[in-house]
Amino acid sequence: MFLHQLRSLIRTLPRIPPSAALNGARFLASGTQTVKIKFIDRDGDGFLVDAPLGENLLKVAHKFDIDLEGACDCTLSCCTCHLVVHPDWYYNLGSEPCEDELDMLDMAYGLTETSRLGCQVVVTSNMDGLIVRIPPYEPQYT
Repeated sequence: MFLHQLRSLIRTLPRIPPSAALNGARFLASGTQTVKIKFIDRDGDGFLVDAPLGENLLKVAHKFDIDLEGACDCTLSCCTCHLVVHPDWYYNLGSEPCEDELDMLDMAYGLTETSRLGCQVVVTSNMDGLIVRIPPYEPQYT
């Protein structure tokens, strides 16, 4: 009797597809699949967040109140969401910057070889453990 009740209970639990276990991805209670991403702010403080798959890094930062500006609202016409990707992760992002992104990055303060615009990096399941840093801000006009 007990075994029958246990099986009935298990059948009522939501099923998580086997693909969800790949690359460390997890599901939130809402059913949204996420990966852990660490943002390091301008002061060097780290924030580990559950980033939903399919969101760009700028929107993830805003969702968790991380101070990353996005003046152009993801239209690829500014460089205010400039991030520095940890070198171990840069070539594993799954996408390379397009020509327009590279043009915008040319105007970014603190540009590095692993710089990307947060609005152009979309979270995927292979990004579990990704580390990005928000570079120091230098006003262009004083």
